[in-house]
Amino acid sequence: MSKYYTPQRVKCLYNTRSDEPFKLSRSKIDLFLNCQRCFYFDRRLGVGRPPGFPFALNSAVDHLLKLEFDIHRVNGTKHPLIEKYGVDARPVAHEDLDKWRHNFTGIQFLHKPTNFLVFGAIDDLWQNSKCEYIVVDYKSTSKDEEINELNKDWQIGYKRQMEIYQWLLRQNGYKVSDTGYFVYCNGQTDRKAFDAKLEFDVTLISYKGDDSWVEKTIKEAHKCLNSDKIPKADDDCDYCNYIKAVNGKK
Repeated sequence: MSKYYTPQRVKCLYNTRSDEPFKLSRSKIDLFLNCQRCFYFDRRLGVGRPPGFPFALNSAVDHLLKLEFDIHRVNGTKHPLIEKYGVDARPVAHEDLDKWRHNFTGIQFLHKPTNFLVFGAIDDLWQNSKCEYIVVDYKSTSKDEEINELNKDWQIGYKRQMEIYQWLLRQNGYKVSDTGYFVYCNGQTDRKAFDAKLEFDVTLISYKGDDSWVEKTIKEAHKCLNSDKIPKADDDCDYCNYIKAVNGKK
């Protein structure tokens, strides 16, 4: 079983002189890939991007999906969605699943070359007949179009999210399927009346991950944080471009 660190034992900001493991979340790795300058300001200097509004409805959908799949996990049965798509899988029980689902704990791995405690919170875990673990992520939105694939440029973040979870499980010694699944809930707006309920079309989207980039990226993020030079802004970073535009008006 992996050693779990509490937030009190790991510093929030990176200190080049500290010997304590530095906690680096899946979302911060994605931030590094989006803009190294924003990542440096956030993890090294303590100046984060302005927070967005919490998606309370999305959280409610996630919670209800977990309860629903947990029923089948306890009973050892397949969820109707799994049956519908003919997937060789069923929700699987694991003694650490509750920890792995917790936002501030997640599944962890201490990457010794960088002393980064990499972690991420998964939504669900299935298993196939080969005894391979399958990473499952819940997504919810409301679009007029039917959602059957991840074909938008901005959905690269979803794919990287899946791959980091797969990487974390493998680093913990688990046999993991390359193929993960997104349970995608699309809220419908074409109903005649609200009637105090929101109906969803639910699709299951498979994705074959490739986590070969994760190791290199972690090392690059470590190099970034150990530099005393602030990185250049990414050309496509809306936050950095906004600051640049504001400073240009002064």
